[in-house]
Amino acid sequence: MKAVVYEKPFNVTVRDVDDPRIQHPNDVIVRVTSTAICGSDLHMYEGRTAAKAGIVFGHENLGIVEEVGDGVTSLSQGDRVVMPFNVACGFCKNCLAGKTGFCLTVNPGFAGGAYGYVAMGPYTGGQAERLRVPFADFNCLKLPPGDEFETDFVLLADIFPTGYHGCELAKVSPGESVAVFGAGPVGLMAAYSALLRGASMVFSVDRVPERLAKAEEIGAIPIDFTAGDPSEQIKEMTNGEGTDKGVDAVGYQAQSHKDVSHEEPAVVLNTLVETVRPTGLLGIPGLYVPSDPGGPDEHAKHGQLLVSIGKMFEKGQQMGTGQCNVKQYNRQLRDLIIAGRAKPSFVVSHELPLDQAPQAYQKFDKRIEGYTKVVLHPGHALAA
Repeated sequence: MKAVVYEKPFNVTVRDVDDPRIQHPNDVIVRVTSTAICGSDLHMYEGRTAAKAGIVFGHENLGIVEEVGDGVTSLSQGDRVVMPFNVACGFCKNCLAGKTGFCLTVNPGFAGGAYGYVAMGPYTGGQAERLRVPFADFNCLKLPPGDEFETDFVLLADIFPTGYHGCELAKVSPGESVAVFGAGPVGLMAAYSALLRGASMVFSVDRVPERLAKAEEIGAIPIDFTAGDPSEQIKEMTNGEGTDKGVDAVGYQAQSHKDVSHEEPAVVLNTLVETVRPTGLLGIPGLYVPSDPGGPDEHAKHGQLLVSIGKMFEKGQQMGTGQCNVKQYNRQLRDLIIAGRAKPSFVVSHELPLDQAPQAYQKFDKRIEGYTKVVLHPGHALAA
C-alpha cells in the first residue's frame, strides 16, 4: 500500500510499504478515507524527536472497516469508523478510569500508545491506504454511513477532543473568560470548545494573521503577541484582572514574544501565569517532552524548563496537564456534529490526495499559503 514515510528531517515521501494484516482476533483493518496532518507530526518532521527513518506517520484517521478479526463483536465489514489517536486496551487500571491516553497495556514500559508516533508503541500510522486497529471494539467509534461530515468527523481523532480537553483541564464554565495561547488547529479547537462551553470572552493569542482572522470568525478576540505583551493586552480588556482560565495549545516549541526567530520553551506557561487571575486554572494540552534534541539550551534538551512556580503559588493557581483521553469526549462531540451544534472543520484549509503529502508537510511547517490544517484522502487521484 502507499503510505507517508519519514526519511529524514524535513523530508517525507509517499512510497509502498507492507499491507497491514490481522495480528490478533481483536484487530480490524480499516481502509483509510481521511487522515489529517497534525502539528504534533511536525515535531518529528523537523527532527525534534528520536523518530527513526521509516516510520509511517498519521494518528488522525477515519475510514471503512475492511477486515474483521474473529474476536471482534461490535464491528462489521463496511462500518464507517474514526479512531482516537490513543491506542488503548480498555481494561487496564487507567483505561477503566477513563484515562485512555495513558493505557498501561499497549506500550509496555510507557503509559500510552498512539498510531505512527515515536515512542508510542509499534503501531503503524494511518497516513496510508490502510490501517490495523488493535482492540478494535474499544478503539473504533462508529459513524453514520456515507461521507457526510467527513472532514468534521476526522477531527474527532485528535484535535477537536484535544482542544476540548484543554478546556476540561481548566474547568471552563459558562460565563467565564478564557485566554487560549496558540491559534493553530488545537488552539482554535480550544477556543471553539470554550465558546461551546459557554465562555463569555475568549482571547486567542498568536501572531499569524490567517490564524487570528479564523479565531475572530468564530467569536474569539484575537491578540497578536508581536503587538505587545499579550498578558497586558488581555488585562486591559478585563479591567486589569486577567482571565478566569487559560489554555496552552502551543507547547515546547513556543516562540519568544520579543523575537519570533528564537524559541523560548516556557514563555507560554509563564505568560499564562501572568494572564490568569489569582486562583484561576490553567489547562496544558500543548505538547511538552522529556527529550528535545533541538532545544535552545541543555535544560530544554532534557525537558527541564524555568517556570514561574513562585508566582503561580503566590496566585493560588492550579494546572492540569497531559495528552487528551480522546474516548472521554469523542462520542459526545460526534453527536454535537450530527446535531449541527458543532462544525470543527472550519479549521481545515486544504483537502489533498495522499500523493501530495510531501508538499503539504513543507507548506504546513512553514505556515505559508494559508496552510492551517490539512486532510489527506488516500485513494484519491493526484490532483492536476
